[in-house]
Amino acid sequence: MTVTVRVPAKVNVQLAVGGARPDGFHDLANVFLAVGLYDEVTVTPADSLRVTCSGPDAGQVPLDRTNLAARAAIALAERHGLSPDVHIHIEKDIPVAGGMAGGSADGAGALVACDRLWGTECSQSELLGMCAELGSDVPFSLVGGAALGTGRGEQLTTLEVGGTFHWVFAVAGGGLSTPAVYGEFDRLTAGSEVPAPEASPVLLEALRAGDAALLAGALVNDLQPAALSLRPSLAATLAAGTEAGALAGLVSGSGPTTAFLTKDAEAAESVAAALIASGTCRTARVAQSPATGATVVGA
Repeated sequence: MTVTVRVPAKVNVQLAVGGARPDGFHDLANVFLAVGLYDEVTVTPADSLRVTCSGPDAGQVPLDRTNLAARAAIALAERHGLSPDVHIHIEKDIPVAGGMAGGSADGAGALVACDRLWGTECSQSELLGMCAELGSDVPFSLVGGAALGTGRGEQLTTLEVGGTFHWVFAVAGGGLSTPAVYGEFDRLTAGSEVPAPEASPVLLEALRAGDAALLAGALVNDLQPAALSLRPSLAATLAAGTEAGALAGLVSGSGPTTAFLTKDAEAAESVAAALIASGTCRTARVAQSPATGATVVGA
């Protein structure tokens, strides 16, 4: 039997970051929104654990046991006394190392796929617990939609979304290391008091109302100064997108992908074309949100 699971990318419409904790993580108020760019994770019984990958930038994806999809299969197998003998194939469409949780999506996808393949029948709470052990963004990749992530981002509260939002994602050349961006955040905020992170009431109301203009005014990413410090060229991409008519733009998560909110689908196509023509990014992708979380699409 073969099982295929589709998993979405995410954009952080708010990423409020607190100071570094003793364990090295940061407390967050992280408002996730799943967007319609997807990876597909397919699992098939095999003689041993193997990972393959195809699609854009597949060469940048690790194919050993450090891959989150492989780690997910190992974690589920160990929990149920099984051997993780499975071939995991990842069809990439989420930008790699782009701040859109592509690796986390693959981890969630592999967990759901192996659970179905092996008949382990884990509950949603069990799956979420394993996701949290794999990484801070993995639980949201499982559930999709919209959610507030607290703690280090893994403690989720589902949020209501009252409409469809239209986005353009400008994909930069090369990636940015999430630990490096957090390290730069710590350097830039050293000696200053970092406030405790809190979700913005205005932003939450904008999501509930499906109001793109209101959401545009509330978008914020506390990691953006750090990402711009490490990759100054992103400032030109942000300027090109807003000059092309986007309601607002920000660095997506730890970057280097930049996200632009537009008023409708037609505006998104126009902004994407302008970004590509500007030469400030490698490519630009149009997508809508919210999107569903990890979903079995073939078995």
